[in-house]
Parts: sequence; C-alpha cells; structure tokens
Amino acid sequence: MHPATAKWYDRRDTVFVDFCVEDSKDVQVRFDTAKVTFSCVSGADKIKHQNTVELFGEIDPKESKHKRTDRSVLCCLRKAEAGKAWPRLTKDKTKNNWLSVDFINWKDWEDDSDEDLSSFDKFSEMMNSMGGDDLPDLDGPEEERDSADSDDEKMPDLE
Repeated sequence: MHPATAKWYDRRDTVFVDFCVEDSKDVQVRFDTAKVTFSCVSGADKIKHQNTVELFGEIDPKESKHKRTDRSVLCCLRKAEAGKAWPRLTKDKTKNNWLSVDFINWKDWEDDSDEDLSSFDKFSEMMNSMGGDDLPDLDGPEEERDSADSDDEKMPDLE
C-alpha cells in the first residue's frame, strides 16, 4: 500500500483535504472524530493507496463529506469547533512526505471579521449578474468604429 499524495487548506468552519489520485476506484473514506482514513485503487496498474490521518483538531463525522473526481478525491471536514485555526492538518508535528499545504486555496481568515466569498465565487457572482445586453461597448459608438483614423494606414504586404 502506498500513501496517496494530498494537499490541504484551512477555512473558518471546515478543513479541505484533496487526495490527488487519478482514475480512482473503490474509494473508501471514513470520518472519525479525530481521524480520517482514505483508501482506493488507481490506474491501470491498480495501485492501492491508503492514508490514515490523525487530525490536529476534532471534526464532526456526520457533517463531513467527500467527492470523487477523475483526478482526485476532495474531503470536506467539518470542524467540531468552528473559528479555530488549524496550523497543521496532523496531530503530530512530524513531516509527511505525501502531505503539503494547498497554497492556491489557502487564506488567512483569522484576521477577517467575516469570511468573504472566495475569489472564484465573487467572479462567478459578478458574471451571473451581468446580462448579455448590459455589456459595455468597449469599441465606442459604431460610427466611430467605421471612420478611419489618421494613423490607420494600409499596412504593406509581407514578402
């Protein structure tokens, strides 16, 4: 059995762990109050992966979930004590070579009074609120686009 490579990040109410296993089959995730157990089989070689993570803090096993995609298995661990930051995922301070911080999704939320929407959510919300007819005309009025500017001369042909 090989441990699956994983990345993790912390939020106010949840901790996310992404087990990076492509083409996973027979995925099993077990949530306990202080531990997460992950196992699966991956690829054409049917490599068996298993990870047991003794967690830094406690979670609510009934509210924790996982979702499998073709590239990974994302686990959403609901913290038992919301608002408490986790400086690391594991109970022990030892370095695990299969585990790293997901700096792309990491956010220092402790300094925020309220957790804002993620950048992606803000972007999606902005795009949904924009209608097709409301888009600004970035080229200016049609009359101006049709008139030739003084610096718009014909380019010479390439040889």
